[in-house]
Amino acid sequence: MGSAQLRVVRAVVWLLIAVVALVAGVVMAFEVRDALERERKFRAAPTCASVPVKASGCLWEQEFTVRSADAHRGERNEAAEAELSLPSGEPWEVTFRQTDPVMSGMGPGDNVVGLIWHGQVIEIRDADGQRQQTSDGPLGWPEDRLGGALAFVSFGLTALVGSLWPLFARRSRRHAKAATMVRWHGVGIGATAILALWVQGANEWPMWAIPALWGPLALLLLASMVGFAVAALRGDLDDDAPPAP
Repeated sequence: MGSAQLRVVRAVVWLLIAVVALVAGVVMAFEVRDALERERKFRAAPTCASVPVKASGCLWEQEFTVRSADAHRGERNEAAEAELSLPSGEPWEVTFRQTDPVMSGMGPGDNVVGLIWHGQVIEIRDADGQRQQTSDGPLGWPEDRLGGALAFVSFGLTALVGSLWPLFARRSRRHAKAATMVRWHGVGIGATAILALWVQGANEWPMWAIPALWGPLALLLLASMVGFAVAALRGDLDDDAPPAP
């Protein structure tokens, strides 16, 4: 396979990655509104007057005993999970998006209080009063969806440009190098959105902090991308070293 054909294959692979990223980003963008609405309903939910006999929009605190807890440390793609039991002995299984601050200290025989909403345990409180959301909890999802949408859409758009460019300029090494600059800067732009999401979550800032943090970093990377692409087209990035004998 020649170098020109290899560049085409590489561009096609990047094109597929770009399309998948764009689809994921658009889906996440549409989920932001639903996540915000669910969070709003949770914050406005009243306390149940009595034990709900079916899934209800009110909040009910229920005592549980921990049967088992497994953080799955070192196991990829495995969520931390615990099995709880009601005083009647009926088991309830819950998962967690992270292990701290409550799940990591849970052990068999511990007593915890679960907050039930719409038939799901959405929060666990331990004997020290510490609280932690389960995977079904509504808080934090709007921020995650927004951060994911910014990351995937920004990366997908730049990867799309960087993958289509060499397909229309197959015989130009400079255009291929400029397209490479665009693609890898797109990776950086997407990564800054994830970084902004992490900083926002670590500091418990409001959701608008995510685009506020990401925007300036993305603009700097865009300026760098344009500069490197122009330099590649001018030949400033060409390897001028003599060929090896």
